[in-house]
Amino acid sequence: QVQLVESGGGLVQAGGSLRLSCAASGRPFSTTLYNMAWFRQAPGKEREFVAALSWSGGTTYYADSVKGRFTISRDNAKNTAYLQMDSLKPEDTAIYYCAQNSRPRRPIATTRGEYDYWGQGTQVTVSS
Repeated sequence: QVQLVESGGGLVQAGGSLRLSCAASGRPFSTTLYNMAWFRQAPGKEREFVAALSWSGGTTYYADSVKGRFTISRDNAKNTAYLQMDSLKPEDTAIYYCAQNSRPRRPIATTRGEYDYWGQGTQVTVSS
């Protein structure tokens, strides 16, 4: 059974940084065979794409709103993906979810429907 567990959320002032982690378990070579992605959902809004990392590690995609401020990465030995968030803004406030697809070596994607497994989410609050 695939399980994704996020951590690292919290309260931070505008301009600050946070690093989110997403630990994957339940199948071998989790981060080297499957794309990883981060989405977020603010109150009253749809869940939106934030960043994605291809299974090969060679391709990353970012939403325009976070480009240049957020970085997605992974540690294969730990089966863990990360989202480094710098220069945070109040509009980054949301619950952040990591996601992974179920089939190996798929093309990288930015849409929710491409991802089959989701974590429980971690709250990020940025104060002004």
